[in-house]
Amino acid sequence: MILIAGPCSIESRDLLLGVAEKLVKYSEDKSIDFYFKSSFDKANRTSLSSFRGPGIEEGLKLLDEVKREFGFKILTDVHESYQPKIVAEVADVLQIPAFLCRQTDLLVASAKTDAVVNIKKGQFLNPSDMRYSVKKVLETRGIEEEGKDIAFKNGVWLTERGSTFGYGNLVVDMRSFLIMSEFAPVIFDATHSVQMPGIAGGSSGGKREFVAPLSRAAAAIGVDGFFFETHSNPDAALCDGPNMLNLEALDSAIEDIKKIQNVL
Repeated sequence: MILIAGPCSIESRDLLLGVAEKLVKYSEDKSIDFYFKSSFDKANRTSLSSFRGPGIEEGLKLLDEVKREFGFKILTDVHESYQPKIVAEVADVLQIPAFLCRQTDLLVASAKTDAVVNIKKGQFLNPSDMRYSVKKVLETRGIEEEGKDIAFKNGVWLTERGSTFGYGNLVVDMRSFLIMSEFAPVIFDATHSVQMPGIAGGSSGGKREFVAPLSRAAAAIGVDGFFFETHSNPDAALCDGPNMLNLEALDSAIEDIKKIQNVL
């Protein structure tokens, strides 16, 4: 299975390398295709004063250090159409944030690199409409055919991260995994799916206690991979702490996922 894990944002070199060291075992696991994730800039924040990260130049230096020291493949977000070409010099996967999943210029610029493009489904979008975001990448790469195998072969993934359900809440519609898997491999972003946008007085809250059970449900359906943001001390994190897992909880969640996969 594909496994994407790492801290939400690059808070410091020490945190980044410390978490990376704890995740080496997943890179060495032959049953896992592992990608280390952290963001150099969290451009979509509730408040102007919210922590965003070190920026593209310093952030890519640190991600490149992780890549060289641990041999990890790297996934990180891009937000503007000038960024993919630069970021793809370090990152193996360019992630399109959920609110930008229909942003044509960003998708096309990402498709023009050699990186895998991982498109997060918008919280506001019908899962079947993600077909068109996939097609933007494939057609830019000269591919006219559609289908999950075509998308996988040509480096396009989709990620489910929950759908808006009233104000300050998300819900995971398990049908979306099956719908989107008709036209691309599907990753379950288990930690962002329990986010509660904007409820914490200028920042987002979350309910991390639901990460593990939702992950087990997704494993039973049969998704292609999982996305977990993890931190050595989530309660002290500068970004998305309420929905991140500590490293021990991550280990437990992945152990349960593997048990379910083995039964299937």
